[in-house]
Amino acid sequence: MSSSSNAAAAGTIDVGGDLTVNRLGFGAMRITGSGVWGLPQDRDRAKAAVRTAVDLGVNFIDTADSYGPEVSEELIAETLHPYPDDLVIATKGGLVRPGPGRWEPDGRPEHLREACEGSLRRLRLDQIPLYQFHRPDSRVPIADSIGALVELRDEGKIRHIGVSNVTEQQLREMQRLTPVVSVQNRYNLGDRSSESMVDLCDSESLVFLPWAPLQNIDRVPPVLNAARRLGVEPRDVAIAWLLGRSSQILPIPGSGSAEHVADNVAAASLELTPDESNAILQLAQ
Repeated sequence: MSSSSNAAAAGTIDVGGDLTVNRLGFGAMRITGSGVWGLPQDRDRAKAAVRTAVDLGVNFIDTADSYGPEVSEELIAETLHPYPDDLVIATKGGLVRPGPGRWEPDGRPEHLREACEGSLRRLRLDQIPLYQFHRPDSRVPIADSIGALVELRDEGKIRHIGVSNVTEQQLREMQRLTPVVSVQNRYNLGDRSSESMVDLCDSESLVFLPWAPLQNIDRVPPVLNAARRLGVEPRDVAIAWLLGRSSQILPIPGSGSAEHVADNVAAASLELTPDESNAILQLAQ
C-alpha cells in the first residue's frame, strides 16, 4: 500500500462533542519494552513510529501511565512536544505494574489523582483531552473512582472522561455519576464479547476504542480472501473492517515500527465489499 495514504481517509469522529479527530488513531503501548515494561530496545525506532503516525494524519494518540510504566507518555512528549494544535492525546489511569506483563487495578481516588497529575507532567499538558479509567477495581466502589475523575475534571485537569474494560452495567453506573464520552474494551475479529457494547456506543454516539484490534486474524478465511483480493496484509483488512463495522469505532492500532504504522494508516483507504464485511461479521454469530 502507498505510504502517501493519510488517516483522513477514514473520515472524522467527534470526541465529547467538541474534539474532532481523524477516525484512525495510534495506540502507543508498543513503543515500550518487552512485556510493555521499560524502555524500548531501540528508542529512536519507537520515536520514529510516533512521528510517522502524526506525519500521516493521525491526530488521536491513546496511551496510559501504566505503559512502561510512564515510558510511553514520556516518549510521546519527547517526540511531539510542542504538539500540533489538532492533536488529541488520550491517556488512562487505574492500573499499576508490579512487573513485566503484570497488571493490577488500583481505583483508589488518591491513586487516580496521583496518576493523572503524573500524566500531566510527563505529557507536558495543562489539561488531558480524554482521561480514561483503565479498569474498575473490585475493592473500590465505582462511585469513589469516578468521583475522583469528576473532581479532576472540575479542576480543569481533565477535559473529558472515558472508561475502559467495563460491562454495560458498570457503564450505566458510571453514566449516572457523570457524562462518559468513550469506552475502550477488547474487541477484534476473534473476540466479540463486546459486540453489544459496540452497538450501545453506536446508538448513544459514544466513541468505541477497540483494544487488541489486530489479534486473531491470521487464520480467518474471509480475512485472508479479502487480503488476497486487495493485495494487502490481513491486519489491513481487520482495520478496514473495524472502520466499516460502526461509525463510532475509532481504531487505535499500535506498533513500534514506522513501516507498520504507515501500513496501518494506509488501511484507512481500503474498501471491503458488502459480502466480505458480512462474512467477517458472521464469524462469531
